[in-house]
Amino acid sequence: MTARTARRPAFAELFTPKLVTVLGEGYRAAHLRADAVAGLTVAIVALPLSMAIAIASGVSPDRGLYAAIVGGFLVSALGGSRFQIGGPAGAFIVLVAATVAQHGVDGLILATFLSGLILIAVGLMRLGTYIKYIPYPVTVGFTAGIAVIILTSQFKDLLGLTLTGPEPGPTVPKVEALVAALPSLNAVAASIAAGVIALVALLRRFRPHWPGFLIAVALAAVAAALLHLPVETIGTRFGGIPQSLPSPALPDLSPARIAALLPAALSFALLGGIESLLSAVVADSMTGRRHRSNCELVAQGVANLGSALFGGICVTGTIARTATNVRSGAHGPVAGMLHSLFLLAFILLAAPLASYIPLAALAGVLAVVAWNMAEKHEFAILLRASRGDALVLLVTFLLVVFRDLTEGILAGFALGTLLFLHRMAQSVEVETGLPLIAEDRADRDGTDGFDPALAGDASVAVYRISGAFFFGAAGTVGAALDRIGEHPRAHVIDLSAVPLADSSAAASIAGFAKRAQRQGAPVYISGARPAVRHLLFVHGARPPLVRYRPVLEDAVAEARAALAGDAPRPDDAGDG
Repeated sequence: MTARTARRPAFAELFTPKLVTVLGEGYRAAHLRADAVAGLTVAIVALPLSMAIAIASGVSPDRGLYAAIVGGFLVSALGGSRFQIGGPAGAFIVLVAATVAQHGVDGLILATFLSGLILIAVGLMRLGTYIKYIPYPVTVGFTAGIAVIILTSQFKDLLGLTLTGPEPGPTVPKVEALVAALPSLNAVAASIAAGVIALVALLRRFRPHWPGFLIAVALAAVAAALLHLPVETIGTRFGGIPQSLPSPALPDLSPARIAALLPAALSFALLGGIESLLSAVVADSMTGRRHRSNCELVAQGVANLGSALFGGICVTGTIARTATNVRSGAHGPVAGMLHSLFLLAFILLAAPLASYIPLAALAGVLAVVAWNMAEKHEFAILLRASRGDALVLLVTFLLVVFRDLTEGILAGFALGTLLFLHRMAQSVEVETGLPLIAEDRADRDGTDGFDPALAGDASVAVYRISGAFFFGAAGTVGAALDRIGEHPRAHVIDLSAVPLADSSAAASIAGFAKRAQRQGAPVYISGARPAVRHLLFVHGARPPLVRYRPVLEDAVAEARAALAGDAPRPDDAGDG
């Protein structure tokens, strides 16, 4: 191994939980106090959100709490981020609701369990690094699409509507059913929802450090209980929430059931991996720390296994709660673990009080969440940035809203990839008539310009290819090489500004060299990097068909000397 070869990180470096790192640094009473305060603050935020997300997902509120308690504890204890808070997330509402509608709650638990196994496998295979390649317009588009779906799914409870049948899942039929049910509007429920939204907005404006969600929901619950308001509550719809965790149990792992739920599990794993790593990146940007992405994915996988065993829904890193944790002064992962224990204490001691919470209040909470999720400013910027980015954004957004979340992500990713390849292909240039001046030795970085008029000898054609030379640009480069009007007696191709090449590029150079050989014109290649030259050799561009020289001026000098008939016998093995 040379000194410049990158050392492959050891397993322990990649998968040691941040909890071990923090405790190894020395954990004192002051750190515990800071983590306890932050954990309590996050628990106050997570309590209404976990129940609201579960209800919007088509399951009972206790399943959201189980996910936050069990999954949240495991994410913090085993994760690769100091400040990550795990739990149910609004981004999963669409997928979870669709899975429950198609396969029932048991199917949801199995899909959550399988997604945990998938995330563990992805992390152990060290694939977490590649999730960052999801194009930014795709993440903004699907986040905005999810926000629209969450908002439309809450209108029934926001307005206290009574539907004549089950609420449709797809957006257009859902909106049609809601419009048809408008005559059943419950003014009291609508007033509670509006009051919650207004109070949360006011508290964020004037008292941003107060727990606005909890205050608004608690006041709504007190009003509903004392005034006997005619609105639906957690108690009337679900009978309250249990006062203990259920016993762990494995889901049905029969092959047929696994095959049926595997597509949903893959969707859960994909979205969970993206959300958790985005959340970890947000925490890093706020603190200057660095998370371990593959360790984080393994922890998310274990957390989903644990949540499924206790009957909870999907778990992922939650950006809002993680940011709250950081702003509350957390020192490390203990804060996230304590947040889960505080939620467990609520179930054990105060679960009966949840029965009085109006569903309209929780719908108001989710309406605020959806509004904040939409990333409206980023959406507007991408629409103006370029036509390509706008297309990727809109396709992702519209498919998520009107078709399917997975289809939206895949289509957006495919379009984004094609857009990237097109831009990369456009960046590759073929320059001819490179001047033969002393500065050519410094030209190998590809930064100097050139003046074709300075080319001194028309019998030797000089080309410089610059940029990533890959299949998207191979056709363009090949056409440029073939468009030479006259037939030079020798060709020199400078590859010093080509950082990488693929098989298509190598094949195009080899094909050009063979055509030049038939015309009796030798081909010299200068400045090729070792990896590029190896690929050219593999595809047949090797001596004596092609002669390699380290710098451009050497190749041109030798070509001219060869044409003059006084060149020394070339070393066809090439230099370097």
